[in-house]
Amino acid sequence: MSVKTFLRVHFYNTDEMGVVHHANYIRWFETGRVEYLRSIGITLTEMMEDGFLFPITEVRVKYLHSAKFDDELELETTARELTKAKMEFDYKIRRASDGKILVKGFSQNVFTNAKTGKITRLPEKYFSKLEEAMKKELEEQNADS
Repeated sequence: MSVKTFLRVHFYNTDEMGVVHHANYIRWFETGRVEYLRSIGITLTEMMEDGFLFPITEVRVKYLHSAKFDDELELETTARELTKAKMEFDYKIRRASDGKILVKGFSQNVFTNAKTGKITRLPEKYFSKLEEAMKKELEEQNADS
């Protein structure tokens, strides 16, 4: 199950040439993760209230083309791998006007205990929702093959 989020490039996202600064893509990946979780009924606020944090342990970005001021972008977030201790996502950012892929990315998050900072296993309350979303993702991929 991929989740699509639409973004508009604001002037403050760009450098003096009107090109998106490279760090913004990583910020937009976070937007994608939050929307992915929200789409399956999980909010970060609830996770944090339950004592779980979701820090990044790895991120990769492949810059293919530049986005510019006022471009409308389509961010596609796809769950890649899930265990009770970590989750991985893939990202594609396209320019909406022509569908050109501008950026591809990857991130890995681990689930940690908010009090201790140590990696922890996610409770069934969250894991079952994530597992079901991953199952749907695999079914969609197999149907496309």
